[in-house]
Amino acid sequence: MSSKFKVQSSKLRKLVLFCFIAYCLLSCSVPNLEKTECTAARETVKEFYSFHFGNDMNFTRENLRQREKFLSREFLANLSEKDESATDYFTATNDYPKAFRGGGCKVIEPEKRVSFGVLLFWKTDTRSEQREIHVEAIRENDKWLVDKVE
Repeated sequence: MSSKFKVQSSKLRKLVLFCFIAYCLLSCSVPNLEKTECTAARETVKEFYSFHFGNDMNFTRENLRQREKFLSREFLANLSEKDESATDYFTATNDYPKAFRGGGCKVIEPEKRVSFGVLLFWKTDTRSEQREIHVEAIRENDKWLVDKVE
């Protein structure tokens, strides 16, 4: 074999290997199709519900105070006027769910307001149920905050 053929063959192998690696890397990446508002606000909603599920879910003044860093000023003011209750305002039930998962997001007002579906789960030996609530988040003072739960 001539040395010229060996050099070309070596270059060809390197090119094929490079293309294979590039193909593998590109095929593994998953594009993020979610709007930037949704991505940013989703983290706040997830942190809020993680905190909420990890603590007492009764609707009390003390519990509301513990959650105020996640809530918009107006929403906090409106909730502060409500009576204390065993019904959890943030899951809309007094039968507290065991887990949650963030669902789809819709931009209501670009860079200012988004809405999320939040799935709530109840799972026991005799029960397996899920319900969806809707949580709106707004951008206030450069932070995403929970502003409404339905």
